[in-house]
Amino acid sequence: MNKKVYMTKNILGGKMRVSWIKYKEDKKSFVIPKNLGFNVYEIDDLDNTDTKIKELIKQDYNTIILTNEVASFSEDIIKKYKNDKDINIIISS
Repeated sequence: MNKKVYMTKNILGGKMRVSWIKYKEDKKSFVIPKNLGFNVYEIDDLDNTDTKIKELIKQDYNTIILTNEVASFSEDIIKKYKNDKDINIIISS
């Protein structure tokens, strides 16, 4: 049974949906959330970081946690989401 767990939290009547993104070759990051069944997405090509972020936002994720390595490949983090009050981008060190 491969059941995904969605981390949601009610915030002022809304929901917070959290996802994690890491590079496929990174075997150390986000191990605990992955083992607990949360949505940890692994991308094959770091140049596709912005595409994956857009995809997750379309799926109603409003909190996206990135590894530092993945974040360094995103142009949209600052350009599009810096002042967006509905989308939270968190860079994990």
